[in-house]
Amino acid sequence: MSTENALVVFEGKNIRRLWHKKEWHFSIIDIVAVLTDSSIPKRYWSDLKAKLLEEGFEPYDKIVQLKMPAEDGKLRETDSANTETMLRLIQSIPSKKAEPFKQWLAQVGYERIQEIENPELAQDRAKEYYELKGYPKEWIDKRLRGIAIRQELTDEWKSRGVEEQKDFVILTNEISKATFGKTVGEYKQFKGIKKPNQNLRDHMTDWELILNMVGEKATTDITIAKDTKGLLKLKQTAKEGGNIAKNTRKELDQKIGKSIISKENYLHLEKKKKKELK
Repeated sequence: MSTENALVVFEGKNIRRLWHKKEWHFSIIDIVAVLTDSSIPKRYWSDLKAKLLEEGFEPYDKIVQLKMPAEDGKLRETDSANTETMLRLIQSIPSKKAEPFKQWLAQVGYERIQEIENPELAQDRAKEYYELKGYPKEWIDKRLRGIAIRQELTDEWKSRGVEEQKDFVILTNEISKATFGKTVGEYKQFKGIKKPNQNLRDHMTDWELILNMVGEKATTDITIAKDTKGLLKLKQTAKEGGNIAKNTRKELDQKIGKSIISKENYLHLEKKKKKELK
């Protein structure tokens, strides 16, 4: 699963999730934080596990540890559960938010199933998300096309032996380094994007999005043409795909007399949205 949908929001608070074994798994710590407003949600969750054992519910049978982005941006294992298990856990948390959260969680869990059956729904939801944030229509069209190309690439990587999230990061960085001369992390720093949960692509200009698409589409087609398998060989095809985008970028830079790699971002839209919510 790409990071495009790795976060969902309930009442202004982020909840991490991961598509695992054909269903969503949610970070239990994040949900505890939302429902309890606890200053130490990890301790609350530890106490709750002991309470669940007393009630005859064995949480370890239902809970899996999955790697999700931590506050420092690194992937770290965290206790996670699917929708069914989360609904059971919520029953043991006294909270006024419990009932509306149950309805929200069930809906969010079901949406992915709907999107698999009808991929257009995912695009419609993404489009609505960007429209509400205030992104220009022309930019949204490119962003959505980029999401589709990215999904095609990650599906191809998965079919060729890539399973670990860190390997997807490695391959993505190969394309980014070849295309822009920067890893994803370096590019985010260049653009002043400080929060780990902020997606670099949401802050790219039109040309940056286009070049990103060229690099990823070229990588997909080269990978298929060469029937590349395994991480080491996939790194090479990722670099080759990125180089095609780099050549386009350099030629364009020469023609227009300036670099299209820009510090421009859409952070102002987030500030604007926060003001509107106040």
